[in-house]
Amino acid sequence: MTRKIRLGAFLPGGGQHIASWRHPDQPADGATSLEFHKQLARTAERGLFDAYFLADNLSIGFGGAREGGSARVAGFEPVTLFAALSGFTTNLGFIATASTTYEEPYNTARKFASLDLISGGRAGWNVVTTTGDPTAQNFNLETQLPHAARYRRAAEHVEVVRKLWESFEDDAFIRDKESGVFYDPEKLHESEHRGEHFQVRGPLNVPRSPQGHPVIVQAGQSDDGRGLAAATAEVIFTAHQHIETAQEFYRDIKARARGLGRNPDHILVMPGVAPFVGRTKAEAEEKYDRLTSYILEADGVGLLNGLTGGTLDLRGYDLDGPLPPAPPTEGMKSRQALIRQIADENNFSIRQLYQWVATARGHFTVVGTAETIADTLQEWFENEAADGFNILPPWLPTALDDFVDLVIPELQRRGLFRTEYEGRTLRENLGLPFPVNRWAGARAAVQAAE
Repeated sequence: MTRKIRLGAFLPGGGQHIASWRHPDQPADGATSLEFHKQLARTAERGLFDAYFLADNLSIGFGGAREGGSARVAGFEPVTLFAALSGFTTNLGFIATASTTYEEPYNTARKFASLDLISGGRAGWNVVTTTGDPTAQNFNLETQLPHAARYRRAAEHVEVVRKLWESFEDDAFIRDKESGVFYDPEKLHESEHRGEHFQVRGPLNVPRSPQGHPVIVQAGQSDDGRGLAAATAEVIFTAHQHIETAQEFYRDIKARARGLGRNPDHILVMPGVAPFVGRTKAEAEEKYDRLTSYILEADGVGLLNGLTGGTLDLRGYDLDGPLPPAPPTEGMKSRQALIRQIADENNFSIRQLYQWVATARGHFTVVGTAETIADTLQEWFENEAADGFNILPPWLPTALDDFVDLVIPELQRRGLFRTEYEGRTLRENLGLPFPVNRWAGARAAVQAAE
């Protein structure tokens, strides 16, 4: 089968750009409107996207929120929202974020297994470690856990969740009314996990779904994050400004996975891309300039305070001066480094920097026609920089409509993107293998050896 681009749609109802809620096309209450999220899901499915993706915050967002300017102060919990949206779609997958830092594995395993069943096998779990002292203070802590400690906990958390997802074998449920046998107890297994961070007996009280278990997604870019992704992830979201750094990341992840005995083709690397699409370059630039004009200074400064690791408070600095050095962070180390790189490479002032990263917080922003955007995606896809892309429409619904109506047909014309869904589950559409239940696999191996 010819390799095709995979596409995720990152669609926060409040908009991707920090000022998108002020755009005339964007519903001001979009973040908490189920009807608006339904509209977005249906558009993404019309565009044949693999999945609708949502990040998540466990505290009030960046600094501008305190001045009343941020649309990110409130929103839906993603798994709850996706359970509702799954009933209005047929093929679109749903990738929700949940924190390994502040959730227990059993709760995580249970809610994602439930979403997977409700959606008919279309769920994915975006595995994250959670940063920031304000979030820690919502969970009985004063300060965030150290970076390395978060990733050790995350690795074990994923291990436990995967064990719990294998509690029932795929054919465990007989449900024979005549005999009264509901399930085969020989095909129910306890986890019996005892580790550094968790002790979980199991089994999980949710059966397997048509895709086996939810697709595991990860987004870390630090060395610890790459190690976790190479060991556990099936899809990796990543942020790059240049094809060269994207290629380095892509090749490193594939090599790490191969070294761990995994098939690198079963790990999809999907950089984030924020497209401003116009029928002409001038039209695309006008869309970018208009959205930029809506940014409030407090929001821009607050955004940079968060992206530089929470160790630098830019309030009081000359916004038309350079970005000062930021002390090392225990937060998002890779994003702190990326923001520094963007500032230095472009010689941006603080104001110019927040205007540039306001769209996608360090993901690649592309301004142009459908043809030029397709050129960029094709170049990255064909040159070991990406297996697909996580698309971040800057404001909604218009920028999503632009991509679906203009860019998707261009990708299809070039033979780079599907013209219909390949299957009904998220795994089938992503081209990922069905995960064999380890208990069933062990039994089959024994029987084959006899």
